[in-house]
Amino acid sequence: MFDLLTDRFQGLIKDVRGEGKLSAENIEEAIREVRKSLLEADVSLKVVKIFISRVRQRALGVEVLDSVTPAQQFIKVVYDELVVILGGEAATIDLKGGPSVIMLLGLQGSGKTTACAKLALKLRKDGLKPLMVACDIQRPAAITQLETLGKQISIPVFTLSGVSSVVQIAQEAIEHAKQEGLNPVILDTAGRLQVDTDLMAELMILDRGLEPKEKILVVDAMTGQEAVNVAETFNTQLDITGVLLSKVDGDARGGAALSVRESVGRPIKFISTGEKLDALEVFYPDRMASRILGMGDVLSLVEKAQETIDEKEAERVAKQMMAGEFTLEMFINAQKMMKKMGSLKDIMKMMGMGNMLGLSSDKQDEIANHGEAMFNLYETAINSMTPDERKRPEIITMSRRRRIAHGSGLQDNEVGKMLNEFEQMRQMFGQMNKMLGMGGAGLFGQMAGQGGKALGMPGLPPNFAPGSPLPKLPKPPQGLSLKGPGGGYYRKKGKRN
Repeated sequence: MFDLLTDRFQGLIKDVRGEGKLSAENIEEAIREVRKSLLEADVSLKVVKIFISRVRQRALGVEVLDSVTPAQQFIKVVYDELVVILGGEAATIDLKGGPSVIMLLGLQGSGKTTACAKLALKLRKDGLKPLMVACDIQRPAAITQLETLGKQISIPVFTLSGVSSVVQIAQEAIEHAKQEGLNPVILDTAGRLQVDTDLMAELMILDRGLEPKEKILVVDAMTGQEAVNVAETFNTQLDITGVLLSKVDGDARGGAALSVRESVGRPIKFISTGEKLDALEVFYPDRMASRILGMGDVLSLVEKAQETIDEKEAERVAKQMMAGEFTLEMFINAQKMMKKMGSLKDIMKMMGMGNMLGLSSDKQDEIANHGEAMFNLYETAINSMTPDERKRPEIITMSRRRRIAHGSGLQDNEVGKMLNEFEQMRQMFGQMNKMLGMGGAGLFGQMAGQGGKALGMPGLPPNFAPGSPLPKLPKPPQGLSLKGPGGGYYRKKGKRN
């Protein structure tokens, strides 16, 4: 999400020049590029005008601190206004009541039924005992789908066959929840291909009969400006309490996220970031603004790491990795931990690697795809090694390498290149440790153990808060190439043996 907008912002910020103050002359071109970027991202024209007006008003005449450049000051203004337009602060969900009722609304195809299961799973992780209720009697497949999802995540689903009143179904579900000690009750309501009178009448009857604490509209992020029209219609009729954006992983533009909140005046409470049922995140405006500007979202990465990674194991692997002492066996363990957190591409973007290294989204994708391919190659070869070879790769001779290649189905030179690149990677991690100043704890230690303390501005990496100087990056080890393994240390050593 936001790949297009992120690339444009990174490009235009480099063009801001000037000293002393951000004047009309040195920011107007950047303002025009911001407007163009937002329109290309399918942001509502009304929202674009509001945003541009706020940015221009704040940027003009702002004093540039001695420690920062006009470009850095400008990005701070843009960041602050993005946070405002996205809602300012994260909105909490109201779970008062015994039990609390959450009513999910949305058009057919918006991902509402799947969102119901994702929300239920997230609330259970927070210590609650949710009950999902199949209130979409217009589409029998929706009931079957919800029951299937409920079995996958072991969360109960309430259904009532032969009943045509959704109010009756919901009321009996609430009574069932009281008896079983379940809370909250999540209603998966009916949807239509488009907003019509019958749909709104049914939802309004349900709303008046139950008076739910939360009325969350599920909006397909890929529909762009149409998402705003849908949200405005639902809000006018039902006075929604919040929005859940679905399919944000398939939307490279992000117009819906930037438009809905400002247009409707209701907070975005959750975003669905993938197809898996655990891919639902609380929406944090400051973190999303940081993502849009290509500065990553370290705090969300921290939280994801804390959920999926064993802290002690992570710190042990990280210390050895960053000290340049880790083995092939440790590498596989570290790779497994990384996989639990998501794809390499997503991790790179949440770390703000694009802004750090000046890489476009396409280039980051290319590097991530290459990296994942290499990781898979490593895993295949390492699985064919003996325990001793995994712990001490330096003992791998030419004959051992041939055996490993034969056992893994790889070419002999592929195993040799893998070993060479592994050695270079080990050296590079040592240099990275010095650069980041993590004292051997490394990234895993920061994420799993320290909870993201001292990360600077919320959602921004330590040295990437607006106004902070860019860190100096070390040169990669000689011979390291993104096109493939380089060097010949292990190959030469094998030939001598």
